[in-house]
Amino acid sequence: MFVLMRVAPIPRPAGRDDDWPRPPSCLPAARLEEPPDGARVAVAGLVILRQRPGTAKGVIFVTLEDETGVVNVIVWRKIYERFRRAVISGRLLRVTGRMQRAHSVTHVIAEEIEDISAMLDRLLQQEQG
Repeated sequence: MFVLMRVAPIPRPAGRDDDWPRPPSCLPAARLEEPPDGARVAVAGLVILRQRPGTAKGVIFVTLEDETGVVNVIVWRKIYERFRRAVISGRLLRVTGRMQRAHSVTHVIAEEIEDISAMLDRLLQQEQG
């Protein structure tokens, strides 16, 4: 349950993988170990956490979750200012950025952030229709 964001997980209908809307060209969380450090990737998922520690000098940490796992995203101040609305209010985000591996932790350093929350509405319509 995603209590923090007030978003409940939407169960995927069994055997209907083709109907599950997926943003184009997004790498599932389970495959984040495949690209080399510094590679440009796109990931997408539900926003399950946003952190803006006072000691982080304007950096925002976002955690996304897809059906295969979680993705840690680092949003630098300049990128936050450019994509502020998506970072603040997006429930489902597509993030394009560079892979960074340090101390056995994998992050995506955001370069572009897109709010694709409308895809959640499509899921609900499919479930109801």
